[in-house]
Amino acid sequence: MTDPSPTRIAMWSGPRNISTALMRAWENRPDTAVVDEPFYGAYLARTGIDHPGRDCFLPMLNTDPEAVVQGLMGEVPRGSAIYYQKHMAHHLPPDMDHGWLAGVTNAFLIRDPAAVLTSYAKARPDVTLDDLGYTQQVEIFNREADRLGEAPPVIEGDQILKAPEAALTALCDRLGVPFDHAMLSWPAGPRDSDGPWAPWWYRAVEASTKFMRRPPEPTALPDALRPLADAAQPLYEALRHHRLTV
Repeated sequence: MTDPSPTRIAMWSGPRNISTALMRAWENRPDTAVVDEPFYGAYLARTGIDHPGRDCFLPMLNTDPEAVVQGLMGEVPRGSAIYYQKHMAHHLPPDMDHGWLAGVTNAFLIRDPAAVLTSYAKARPDVTLDDLGYTQQVEIFNREADRLGEAPPVIEGDQILKAPEAALTALCDRLGVPFDHAMLSWPAGPRDSDGPWAPWWYRAVEASTKFMRRPPEPTALPDALRPLADAAQPLYEALRHHRLTV
């Protein structure tokens, strides 16, 4: 008897969510391999956008999106039963053939725009709506909902932080895989699977060992960013309407 086909999970998020901690949770499962933002190189090369550490790590990345897709749909590392793919929705090239998405199980991780902007602007003050991924998340979500005839799973980061076991159990159930208690904690430190941009972005998650409730943000959203949060809000609400019941 041949082994069953692997489950390929594409988790579409935006920045300053708990996407890396969620990747840690999946990687701590013995049946799962992970990949960290595989389209990041193609995104940087296509847009020319200035991100922290870009010149240091861009030469290490695959900038050909079609080659990235071949890797995502090819042999799973270590022959794992689950291949968890952490994606930033705005990294996906808008002009590429998205047919490969039918070969993965797509899910969506969301966070309130004001909270995202308060955190993100500390690293990149010059932020636009496209940098946040909401528009692209909605586009991918709608395409998948049309293809499936039902809404794909949506989980909010705060749901996981408030009730990790309940939220992850609900998510795994919708993804068609069993929940594993190994997802609830992990060893501190960096991972070989982390993208080479980790020194600029992953300091907090490298110190983590489990999901922790966030402390209140020390400052309110700057007035200059309020119009951007307002523009993102209806996109966020459109996704939040479909979030899993935990």
